[in-house]
Amino acid sequence: MTNQMSNEQYPLLSKIDSPQDLKKLPVSKLTPLAAELRDFLISTVSKTSGHFASGLGAVELTIALHYVFDTPYDQLIWDVGHQAYPHKILTGRRDRLQTIRQKDGLHPFLWRSESEYDVFSTGHASTSISEALGLAIANRMLKNNKKVVAVIGDGALTGGVAFEALNHAGDLNEDILIILNDNEMSISESVGSLSKHLAMWLSSPSYNNILKKGRKTLSSLPKIKEFAIRTHEHLKGMMLPGTLFEEFGFNYVGPIDGHDIETLVAVLQNLKQIKGPRILHIGTTKGKGYQPAEENPTAYHGVPKFEVPVGVETSEKKRNTFDENFGNWLMYAAEHNEKVLGITPAMCSGSGMVPFSRKYSSRYFDVAIAEQHALLLSSGLAVGGMLPVVCVYSTFLQRAYDQIIHDLAIQDVPVVVAIDRAGVVGPDGPTHQGVFDISFIRSVPNMILMTPSSLGMQWKMLNTALSYGHPAAVRYPRGKGITDNEITDATVEIGKGCVLKEGKDICFIVWGPLVHDVLRSVNDSGKEYSVVDMRFVKPMDEDLIVRMAGSHRVIVTLEDGVVQGGAGEEVSRIISKHYLICPVLNVGIPDEFIDQASPAEIYEQCGMDGDSVIKKGEDFLKGYEKVLNRS
Repeated sequence: MTNQMSNEQYPLLSKIDSPQDLKKLPVSKLTPLAAELRDFLISTVSKTSGHFASGLGAVELTIALHYVFDTPYDQLIWDVGHQAYPHKILTGRRDRLQTIRQKDGLHPFLWRSESEYDVFSTGHASTSISEALGLAIANRMLKNNKKVVAVIGDGALTGGVAFEALNHAGDLNEDILIILNDNEMSISESVGSLSKHLAMWLSSPSYNNILKKGRKTLSSLPKIKEFAIRTHEHLKGMMLPGTLFEEFGFNYVGPIDGHDIETLVAVLQNLKQIKGPRILHIGTTKGKGYQPAEENPTAYHGVPKFEVPVGVETSEKKRNTFDENFGNWLMYAAEHNEKVLGITPAMCSGSGMVPFSRKYSSRYFDVAIAEQHALLLSSGLAVGGMLPVVCVYSTFLQRAYDQIIHDLAIQDVPVVVAIDRAGVVGPDGPTHQGVFDISFIRSVPNMILMTPSSLGMQWKMLNTALSYGHPAAVRYPRGKGITDNEITDATVEIGKGCVLKEGKDICFIVWGPLVHDVLRSVNDSGKEYSVVDMRFVKPMDEDLIVRMAGSHRVIVTLEDGVVQGGAGEEVSRIISKHYLICPVLNVGIPDEFIDQASPAEIYEQCGMDGDSVIKKGEDFLKGYEKVLNRS
């Protein structure tokens, strides 16, 4: 599926099929090229949906990097990848951009198998500096002259692993360039003509040669050398905000205007000639070139399809989604218990916590992109007598597995973990599918894990978790739920499932909202099969499983997560433990990473939609009967 670009509308961009084509342009043509690229990005993403504001802010930087460096020989790493749409456009994927985030289309982030220009497959934040350092070490050992550039936004720089990498990189003195794309902090006063000239001066080879020669000359005069270094750092620190990076051992340059492409090119050309660890600090505007995105970059971080003249609908209307329901519950819980606190690792809006953050600002903690710290903080708050509720996306909770074990479960503290985006997420691809949390939580002692099938059950399970007095997790998917929600203080009995339909022959045991699709398919089939909403992954309703195994010929389990190590395997173990003969078929995500597609497409692909599950169950029963007949 391609869409040939109009030469009239995009006279420059239509001729750029690779960075080699880009290098043929004079520097004076790069600014009009940036305007064309930005216009193409707005036009395309408005029709496809996708990440938006970050890419608009990185247009000039992307052009400058590919213009100056010899990619893909020189290695360019983008942290997270939200901002990489311009990179895809310039590296041969322009005419396929309309397929992004769709089944069999372009990946939503960087992807190694998609292009030789994508050095790493990305999706999680704060990883680029560590990866770049590893590449720089490998390049030195292999004695090649490849340059390594890592682009990290100020948001991703809040992740602790980024600082670990900075500390190590500065200590090793490896040849690495880090671009700090500052699009949140206020540096407007620093980005001007003085800063531009300082950046040109600080990045110039002559300035750096003077520093090296000066250090060598003063090496025999330690006291004078120490005084000179202190004076240099003091004067530089008075003019520039880079003292922190200098302390890490980096040569700091900036800040400069990240939308001044000619200055960017000149500074990057200087920095390309310098070796060692260096940082270029640039200031950019998220959503640059599209006014609604500039005014509200959070709302335009990831966008649905929209009309360019109108923009994205941003009104806070009722959506009946699991994240909105969680936010409403948190408000209710906080109103009735002053010890309730809300914690998020930089996912306030996506997790439905905006109203809470406004009304209970003193009880709300956004710890930035630091999932480990979020759970450690909650552990401290719980030991201190508070009732912390941590909301984190399933895919990002993986980063804090150590804290789940050591700081929640071993401490046995009353922390509620609300796991948003659990199960198949869809268009964001393999890095964001929340399909592993069941398998890695169910093995942890002292912790319960609940899977609500509706909004009302989500509310009651959150009540249960808050009153439990021990670590408790509630996992729920992205999107809308069955609207049986009501404001209530009711809880659910821990470890008890619910039989939605009592039948015979086949029993379908399901965790989460997928149970409704299975129930519909069973009813449509006219067969008298049983359907169970299991509710709890841990502890599991052993009595119910034993009863179902004793009254049915086969059992089929369905979970919105990986089969290996999943909840279905526990059903098999329980049945074997009780010496029962009832074959079990486990259905869920297979042992592979799931590419981008809509959730419905993924469920059908994996045989997890209701009709497919019923057919699998019937085929499984037929196979079992054949085995019995042969014996």
